[in-house]
Amino acid sequence: MPFVSVRDLQMYYEIRGTGERLLSISGTGGDLRRSPTIFDSPLAPHFEILAYDQRGLGQTSKPDIPYTIADYAADADSLLNAVGWESAHVIGISFGGMVAQELALLYPHRVERLVLACTSSGGAGGSSYPLHELVNLPIEEVAHRQITIADTRWQEETWLSSRTAQFQDLMKLTLAAAQEGVDEPSREIGRRRQLEARAVHDTHNRLSQLHLPVYMCGGHHDGISPPANLEAIHKQIPGSYLEFFKGGHRFLYQDPQAFKRVIAFLQNKFE
Repeated sequence: MPFVSVRDLQMYYEIRGTGERLLSISGTGGDLRRSPTIFDSPLAPHFEILAYDQRGLGQTSKPDIPYTIADYAADADSLLNAVGWESAHVIGISFGGMVAQELALLYPHRVERLVLACTSSGGAGGSSYPLHELVNLPIEEVAHRQITIADTRWQEETWLSSRTAQFQDLMKLTLAAAQEGVDEPSREIGRRRQLEARAVHDTHNRLSQLHLPVYMCGGHHDGISPPANLEAIHKQIPGSYLEFFKGGHRFLYQDPQAFKRVIAFLQNKFE
């Protein structure tokens, strides 16, 4: 398994594929042992993809110290050094979009084209849903909240009543995912430290410093990173693009057009 020393971490990473280089930065629960990963996405046939478990997640170290989003960005910068990549396209999804914003701000020479998916800037631009407030709730309630916040249509009685079996299947999958790795040392420490960093993320007033091609995309029914948050980022970044798709926080997998548009942007083939 590929591990590399990155700052204060032993970091797990994978590189697969051919084409232009693409750094993928994952969301809150990112773990390359859990499918689907970015390597299972429609991006895989088009790019040489570098993906990794961020600090506190998956198989990477989980030090019990305060984390900041700037730390996560520095981790990504150091990983690029370690694998010999001077620069790459970058896609940041959800929490990964927060990290990608800091990476582009602090290390602009690293980022060629930037995709920010279902994410938030914090501050005056609005924060993503405060997931840290769910930590001490019963596991069934956490699962229910995660589903109904990630796609707000589940909060509508007419939507739910005709899809009861689908909702129960989602509950089972969400509960099973919550149990994965529960016995691993430091798992809860890493998650708690990550959520602490996420809670104070704020790049909003600095985003106007970005002068590179940036594409924002999100789901119409996302309650974790609401459309208004992406609209706020769009207004801050000169010349950026913004599109919304069918679905919620997982719109990339809910709307077949979403990944197609991401690929078109990364390949500079926007029409």
